[in-house]
Amino acid sequence: MKHLPNILTLGNLFCGCLAIAYILTAQPYVYRNLGDGSLQWIMGTEQFYLGSIFIGIAAIFDMLDGFVARALKLFSPIGKDLDSLADMVSFGVAPSMIMFKCLWDATMQEKNAFDASMLNMAPAFLIACFAALRLAKFNITASTQKAYFRGMPTPAVGLLIGSFPLFIWNNSSPLVQVLHNKWALYALIGLLCFFMVSEIKFFKFMPSKFKLAYFWPQLVIIVGTAAAIPFLKAAALLVAFVLYVLLSLVYKYPTEEKTESLT
Repeated sequence: MKHLPNILTLGNLFCGCLAIAYILTAQPYVYRNLGDGSLQWIMGTEQFYLGSIFIGIAAIFDMLDGFVARALKLFSPIGKDLDSLADMVSFGVAPSMIMFKCLWDATMQEKNAFDASMLNMAPAFLIACFAALRLAKFNITASTQKAYFRGMPTPAVGLLIGSFPLFIWNNSSPLVQVLHNKWALYALIGLLCFFMVSEIKFFKFMPSKFKLAYFWPQLVIIVGTAAAIPFLKAAALLVAFVLYVLLSLVYKYPTEEKTESLT
């Protein structure tokens, strides 16, 4: 049992690698039918969608490893570092690849698409760079972040970007047009990078006590997101993200919470 948290963390990493593999293959290509030899176009949208799903599964593993470690009281330096390394892949590199694909798609719709420089898509990798910086800072300051995260946690950023393929899959959403605008994507990259390294306090989704004063922000997010799903479908994840940011800005931590460890 002592290795269970690390096994779950490796599950996070494994799913992150699968997400990257699917995202990288999410592009149009020609397939030759082995039966009659005909050529068929494969658009790659399903691979993009599966990449998103595996980022979501990685987030479940990321939540479970911490829960199991606390339940079994199994903590170790290697577990903390392994968790950060897995998060770097699943919520740093994989989302960067999604953002790269979105920027590539937006650039290919411009008039000078064939003359476009690869540097147009390069800002996508700032997500991975700032995720690495945020995780490195957390590893040396975790003891001072008992009741909250200082700076947006990488899984929150990863899940937001990871939801983009779901918006594209459900292409009736108006958000798809935003994902085809490279300037909107550049602005979003800048905002998310700022959030990750900011001094803003973001509350932890797992409260230390199940009393209303401790978990009302989480309850608002759950109820608000659930209410938005019938109307917005996958875009309800954006509602959850916006609520998380706004509630983190206004939430006042109970006094005793500041001295209590959640890890």
